[in-house]
Amino acid sequence: MQGELVENRIIIWNIKDSKELFSETYYGKPIGIAKPKPEEIDVPLILDLIEGHYLQEKNQLVIYKNEKKISKQQMAEICREEYHNFDKKYLVYKDFRDKNYIVNPGIKFGCDFAVYQRGPGIDHAPYLVQVHNKTDTISSTGVVLAGRLATSVKKHFILAIPSSDKVSYLALDWWRA
Repeated sequence: MQGELVENRIIIWNIKDSKELFSETYYGKPIGIAKPKPEEIDVPLILDLIEGHYLQEKNQLVIYKNEKKISKQQMAEICREEYHNFDKKYLVYKDFRDKNYIVNPGIKFGCDFAVYQRGPGIDHAPYLVQVHNKTDTISSTGVVLAGRLATSVKKHFILAIPSSDKVSYLALDWWRA
């Protein structure tokens, strides 16, 4: 499968490949379809850099820019320029994907990732994930804000804390009295 790096996105131009990637594993977003159903995919697919990097690492995607193949190392460098704390976020993304979760950007929820058990359109993302370093501090106000947002959209808020060999998770559950 091939993708073309265009600015900070990767485009899968081949419609058959787009349909396969989205329908089977929910990578990317079909161009111009707001709430896509797998059977409706008949357009190119746009991947976030982190998705493209993951697929490239798994040898499922070859990425080109200006008709030149981009190496895995080059792609990692591009991602580091684009994403703050990329290596930590990638470890979390990879951990969820390797466990067969569907991972989308969480920007509309003010977090790093929205994580699905089955996929968009099939279920709602039950988890909102924010990536933190072990040494990061998080204020009580920050925890309350994140928890209130997650609760208001009926999701669980999870802090992901990656280290060199594993990712630890802290799930916050809110109780009403």
